[in-house]
Amino acid sequence: MPYWRLSTFYLFYFVSIGAFVPYWTLYLKSLGYSSAEIGELMAVIMITKVVSPNVWGWLADHTGRRMLIVQIGCVCAALGFVGVFFAENYWQLMLVMLFYSFFWNATLPQFEATTLNHLGDNPHRYSMIRLWGSIGFIIAVALLGQILAIEGAMIVPQVLLAVLAVIALMSLWMPAERVDTTPSVDSEPLLQVLRKPQVAAVLVACFLNQASHGPYYTFYTIYLETHGYSSGVIGLLWALGVIAEVGVFLIMHRLVQGIGLRRLFMISMMLTSVRWVMIGFGVENPAVLLAAQLLHAASFGIYHAVAIQLIHRFFKGKHQGKGQAMYSSVSFGLGGAVGALYAGYLWEWAGATQTFLVAAVLSAAAYLVVWRGVRGMH
Repeated sequence: MPYWRLSTFYLFYFVSIGAFVPYWTLYLKSLGYSSAEIGELMAVIMITKVVSPNVWGWLADHTGRRMLIVQIGCVCAALGFVGVFFAENYWQLMLVMLFYSFFWNATLPQFEATTLNHLGDNPHRYSMIRLWGSIGFIIAVALLGQILAIEGAMIVPQVLLAVLAVIALMSLWMPAERVDTTPSVDSEPLLQVLRKPQVAAVLVACFLNQASHGPYYTFYTIYLETHGYSSGVIGLLWALGVIAEVGVFLIMHRLVQGIGLRRLFMISMMLTSVRWVMIGFGVENPAVLLAAQLLHAASFGIYHAVAIQLIHRFFKGKHQGKGQAMYSSVSFGLGGAVGALYAGYLWEWAGATQTFLVAAVLSAAAYLVVWRGVRGMH
């Protein structure tokens, strides 16, 4: 297994996420956009996640050229992002984000499927590779937070373009993989897989859980900044959350074997609700914020590692690429878009605390869906 090549891609891919997610909204705010407009601009990136992974996932599964899809996505995303420097208004920037994210959102689901194929009969080892992505995120948020404290938010697009260019070059170094597209004896039609109650329950729960992250991914940095936290401290808080995530990834294979996928899924969603309540009511208390960031280990680390393995278990053979694409589009795509939109509108109308309370209700609903709909799974 090409452990280091796969791990290095995750490292740099999530350096870009660590530069984008916490600080892109600060850049948009520095351009003078309102909370609603920021929510809309973030939502359009998520909306492409609904369509893009499925289009590219279908192509990957039918051509068997999964890594070629990753390479096309990385190169075109880097080229598309150049348009940010020429966009002069809201609509031009939205079009640039639409083009960039259509290609960018094609890459990760196919890379996840490739990684799991390399792992073969040991999918529980996925977290040992994926943790390098978390390390990349930590490096990005910590360093860029310090840089922004000196240079300001206008440097964010330059940093992002440089990282995207590196990822595009790195994708050409990744191991090529041809996928066997001939139907296997136990291969089921895709619709038959989707009709299974457990599959539907997992996808609905993923949608609700990611929708609950809307206020966090869209406004957490702005929220802290308005309460007097510096860019450096904000970067360190983001980093702390992902450090906790890395800690979980290191022991995830043991947690799965000892606790089971269903129970871990429910635990992650219950603790996600607790986290949003803590952030909504405890922003003035640094100790509460620190504790809330440690819960990122559950709200993303456990959640994502479990979801990836469940999807890999449900979507077999020629459906693997489509399965990972569907997980990405339903959760990070549709869930992320709904989350960014309701966060943008509620933030101005009801305020930050109430917005995070809505988030807590959504993750609690995800818990109930798993409790009721996912049975007999270890």
